[in-house]
Amino acid sequence: MSKKKNELEKKLSGTMSEFKAFILKGNIIDMAVGVIIGGAFSKIVTSLVNDILMPLLGAVTGGASFNEYKYVIHSAVLDEAQNVVTPEVAVLYGSFIQNIIDFLIVGLCMFFMVKAVAMVTSKFHHEEEKKEEPAPAGPTTEELLAEIRDLLKNEKQM
Repeated sequence: MSKKKNELEKKLSGTMSEFKAFILKGNIIDMAVGVIIGGAFSKIVTSLVNDILMPLLGAVTGGASFNEYKYVIHSAVLDEAQNVVTPEVAVLYGSFIQNIIDFLIVGLCMFFMVKAVAMVTSKFHHEEEKKEEPAPAGPTTEELLAEIRDLLKNEKQM
């Protein structure tokens, strides 16, 4: 029993050390920051779609909202007091279309963001390359070989 306990403790200790190494890597922190910024970015895009683009699209389509589009399989059953006895069963394809539009807009925004970052990064690296001073010109390979030859000649003569 003690042997099994020691093996279990070793495995647990090894797993915990692997987890610690994983957590302390820089990539996991970068990923966490990306997730947090992605959540905030998602709110901005959702607002853009719901508050700006969809009302404009609704005006073009006669005031219809995609979220209202559905295919009713069974209508809701109400009692005399207008309370829902059986809820409506419907396929909400308008909500699906809304989510596709959200996805396309997020993808488009991310494309332009990545493109802008790449352009700024490229420009920054290009400026850094310009700032670097050229290395001082040293002797050419031929000059070094000639110098070695001359040194070897002088050594033979002595």
